Amino acid sequence: MSAAPTPKPEILDAFEGAKGFMPLDEGLALYAAAVEAGRLGFPLLEVGTYCGRSTVLLADAARAVGVSVLTVDHHRGSEEQQPGWDYHDPETVDLEIGLMDTLPTFRRTLFKAGLEEHVVALVGRSPQVAAIWHSPLGFVFVDGGHTDEHASADYEGWAPHVVEGGLLVIHDVFPEPEDEFTGQAPYRVYLRALESGAFTEVSVTGSLRVLRRTGTGI
Repeated sequence: MSAAPTPKPEILDAFEGAKGFMPLDEGLALYAAAVEAGRLGFPLLEVGTYCGRSTVLLADAARAVGVSVLTVDHHRGSEEQQPGWDYHDPETVDLEIGLMDTLPTFRRTLFKAGLEEHVVALVGRSPQVAAIWHSPLGFVFVDGGHTDEHASADYEGWAPHVVEGGLLVIHDVFPEPEDEFTGQAPYRVYLRALESGAFTEVSVTGSLRVLRRTGTGI
């Protein structure tokens, strides 16, 4: 059995130097899944860009297999990133308008990593972008809002576009009830994907779940 593909040291340095919350073990699992799915020849798509930490890995994976990665975000921050919450970073606030704007930081992250040309940034709300999207995808990474409304909309909007044999990856899956705010909505989406009969679990790494499209019952 061949070893899972891993990023070069400079890419790992860019990943670990970027703002964000994904730990290294989950990042490596994400990268390996993206390389595998990218070999199908379809684009990769990420829901929830933030400052580009995971996008660095996806972009390098896309570069390695000759596809592009698209990343969707309104760049105003999710619920838990707003002022007063534990995950808020004051450096991401646009002082002129008083709202979060992670787009400039994201662009700097990609520039420093030398990956700008491999990424298409879709700036907007996930359901609005999904409503006008009609192309097949080899890979969808759901890492957006953590409410049932947002997590469900991300799943409903993007999972149907995953081609047979492609991968659906869900982040922040926490089964324990005490994690209601941070991971129960992604957990419920994960269960929904399995119960649909359209996806089969491939791997579990921390809070990261990798599922393969094996059916049509979304």
